[in-house]
Formats: sequence, structure tokens, C-alpha cells
Amino acid sequence: MQMIIDFPGGARVDAHFGGFTVATDQPPQSGGEGSAPSPFAVFLASLGTCAGIYVLGFCRQRGLDTTGIRLVQTMGFNPESGKLESVSIDIQVPPAFPAHYHEALVRAASQCAVKKQLEQPPLIEVRTVVGE
Repeated sequence: MQMIIDFPGGARVDAHFGGFTVATDQPPQSGGEGSAPSPFAVFLASLGTCAGIYVLGFCRQRGLDTTGIRLVQTMGFNPESGKLESVSIDIQVPPAFPAHYHEALVRAASQCAVKKQLEQPPLIEVRTVVGE
């Protein structure tokens, strides 16, 4: 898989892959226009949406209604470094959701591919290549 990253103007940086474009921008206080989420916000959103895909799949496989289900993701940052220290995801279910599936929902969400990748991070290599 390959993504093409380009610079459409201002502080915007876009990723193009598989016929999609993921647009990012910086907030005004960081020199952007705030026209799109920051790259870090997209990264964080990938965790929650990935967990959500697994919750959705679990419910669909069992014919469970997803109305009223939502995931609330909370991030904890180190006050000194500002770096991400923790992420918690609460799966909120309506009162009528069968209680015997609560722990199974947690297990399903925990199978998220993004979460699993972060638990065993890849080697990330950055280099300069002279184009044609």
C-alpha cells in the first residue's frame, strides 16, 4: 500500500490513497485555518473509529440493534511533555442492551487493528529521495 502526501496550500497536508483523500490542517493558533482536523486528531480518531468498526461488526453478527450505542474516547496527556499517555474508550449502551454482551463488546473493540498495531509499533523510516 502506498499513500501520496501533498501540500494543497497554507498549513494543509493531504493524504491520497485508494481513491480517497484525507485532508488535514492546523488550528489557527498553529498557523493553519482549522479547515480540517490536525494529523494527530486523525490519528486519535483512527483508534475510536477502528474500535467502533469492531463493535458494529459484533452487533451485526448477532442481529443486535446499534441504536443508542456510542463510543466515548478520552485521552490523557502528560502535563509536562504534552505527549499522549493514555487512551480510554467507553462503549456506552442503552439500558435495553443485553447485559450478557457487555464484556463481549469490550473484547470485540479490543481487537481493533489500530490498537494492536500500537501495542507492537512498526519501524518508521524517514528519508529524502530525489524525484525524477
